[in-house]
Amino acid sequence: MHAFAFGFPRLGTRREYKALLEGFWSGQLSPAEFSEGIAQLKLQRAAAYAAMDLIPCNELSLYDPMLDTAVMVGAIPERFGAYTGLETYFAMARGKAALELTKWFNTNYHYLVPELQQPEFHLLQNFPLEDLRFHRSQGIEAVPTLIGPYTFLRLSKRVRGGGAPPSPLTTEELALFGEALCSVYARIVHELSQENPSCIVLHEPALALDVPEAHWELVHAWYAQLAAQGAPLWVLCYYDSVADYRRYVELPVAGLGLDLVSNEENRRWLAQHGFPPEKVLLAGVVNGRQVWATDLEAVCNELEPLAANLPKLVVAPSCPLYHLPVTVAHEQRLPLELRQRLAFAQERIEELRLLRDALSGDPHARTQCRERSRLLAHPFARNEAVRERLRALTPRDFQREPDVATRAQLQRERLRLPLLPTTTIGSFPQTAELRRLRAAYRRGECSEEEYRAAIQERIRHAIALQEELGLDVLVHGEFERSDMVEYFAERLEGIAITDHGWVLSYGSRVYRPPIIYGDVSRPAAMTLAEITFAQSLTRKPVKGMLTGPVTLLLWSYWRQDIPAEELAYELALCIADEVRDLENAGIGVIQIDEPAFREGAPLKRHKWGEYFRWAVRAFRLATAHARPQTQIHTHMCYSEFNDIIEHIAAMDFDVISIEGSRSKGEIVESVATLAAQQRQIGVGVYDVHSPAIPTVEEIQSILRRILSVLPPEAVWVNPDCGLKTRRWEEVIPALRNMVTATRELARTMVPTPAR
Repeated sequence: MHAFAFGFPRLGTRREYKALLEGFWSGQLSPAEFSEGIAQLKLQRAAAYAAMDLIPCNELSLYDPMLDTAVMVGAIPERFGAYTGLETYFAMARGKAALELTKWFNTNYHYLVPELQQPEFHLLQNFPLEDLRFHRSQGIEAVPTLIGPYTFLRLSKRVRGGGAPPSPLTTEELALFGEALCSVYARIVHELSQENPSCIVLHEPALALDVPEAHWELVHAWYAQLAAQGAPLWVLCYYDSVADYRRYVELPVAGLGLDLVSNEENRRWLAQHGFPPEKVLLAGVVNGRQVWATDLEAVCNELEPLAANLPKLVVAPSCPLYHLPVTVAHEQRLPLELRQRLAFAQERIEELRLLRDALSGDPHARTQCRERSRLLAHPFARNEAVRERLRALTPRDFQREPDVATRAQLQRERLRLPLLPTTTIGSFPQTAELRRLRAAYRRGECSEEEYRAAIQERIRHAIALQEELGLDVLVHGEFERSDMVEYFAERLEGIAITDHGWVLSYGSRVYRPPIIYGDVSRPAAMTLAEITFAQSLTRKPVKGMLTGPVTLLLWSYWRQDIPAEELAYELALCIADEVRDLENAGIGVIQIDEPAFREGAPLKRHKWGEYFRWAVRAFRLATAHARPQTQIHTHMCYSEFNDIIEHIAAMDFDVISIEGSRSKGEIVESVATLAAQQRQIGVGVYDVHSPAIPTVEEIQSILRRILSVLPPEAVWVNPDCGLKTRRWEEVIPALRNMVTATRELARTMVPTPAR
């Protein structure tokens, strides 16, 4: 019996990773200092894995593992020129012409989408080999890990030229590109095999997607080629059940991982069909995506029959641990009753150690497992009043009246906006000074009156600036909010906030997912003071800014014994109450952001129906009682939306803003169906995750693409996402160029007669 953990958070216990990246980007760290800091962080990670039987290496990407893989195999688009090391690497990640950024499967981690032009690859730099040698130089025996060839190709996009947007590879292209790619992978594996590692781990979560039979044929051929290079190969598939259990267990590799947490199918197939005893089974039995402590006694009871029949059983996480914060140990302000029920990444490793030892016959470990299970069995944090409110819901609570066309006319009469109205997504720069102010307020070093006055001064500046720039619908700037989910979680009962529970979203961007530990309710208005103050400063409409119920749920950790649908409705009722308060205060435009809407979809399409049923209903529950004259906006960003447009339309909003710059406008054709329903669309015209300032000409190029498909009266103009991560000296010229580009084009536009 062995234990193996993987994907430990890159951040470090004190967010050292973030500090290193941002210090290097700002020029405060030299390349040598940056490299030394990364080396020290690698050693810290190895120490975190010390209780495990194997320590993985090549996990500490400098930005994103998909980007690492693209660089490693020479998949560098021509626009980046010759490879020059970190300069090219970070240009691909965050430069003016950066790769598209989108969600990693159904998680809130973002990856950079490789662009493939021709089926030509070459080994540019063997990152796993370099990292294996680094660890050995420090006296650490490690196993190299890398993204598998199928996942890399399945998540890449083909650039075909002729103005066509990048798109996923067809099966024929997959075969063509796969043959070339696997020649490079074979060399990587061969060079690693010369070092005699105990195994090589390849991550293949794409095998949990819908995988056609033709793809399985390719995958088997590729892994036969890789297995012939010498070292034992382990393949890990997670986030859902494997697409075809029989084909998966027949892969010509030494070990296979099964996620036994996120789904029931893997368990069922394992019980029905067994597992090849000559192969290593990595049983993913502790949850890599939720923070609730594992019922170790139940897992022991489940695994004991397997352990008796499978001599090569390894206990493992269900998926990489980087979806969790580093450790619970620093969360001393959480109530003890809650803290005892939590397990972050470091605690997951301790759970795996206990499981391994208990299943190996250690009576002390088994006793600890039993005691943990007894603790978790006690009832905890339910609210009968909230549950009664759910039981009282009727179909009317999910249906907004009148229809969208009638509402659109009423809203035009109320708001009187110009053609191609301009706005932003919500947030403005969160400066170091502002962060210090919030920290001082939390520590009690700044009074309530001083804090409110400082926030109001920033709101006043933001409103004046937007009016000077000529924006049409304004925002208050969200200066009082550290995070779009955390802010609301702090004001809702049944949700806890951590002090140090940071999780990586992309690059150096981190957030702290709240913990929904029970039923959720809203004791008081959450946004009214700041929004109404902003509206008092201008005659232009100011958007009420709310986070939607699906995003509040999915960007938090939530109780696993309460159905996700119930929690989404509880959150929706809180947002509905806030909408009512904003309306009563005279706010005519309310934006309810749902950037997580797509990521919550199961990986397999046949499971989509149930998820989108309740996700759509949750949004509608939050907005159904809004007045027809109130314009309801929503926002989504950095995900694949083309295939879920029908579900997006069913949300019944009035206006949607959506990412469009990095994806080169490929979303535009899909959202045309929304315009046909008289919904309005803001396709983002510049990428806020790059420090580059877009020119008027660049913005107009994207706008012309949008206007070639959508009627002008359906189009809004906005950045891709919020501006909190940018500096004012980037934001102001970018928005000025956006307004100029829009006004110049609007003068040439003739609106379609109202229907």
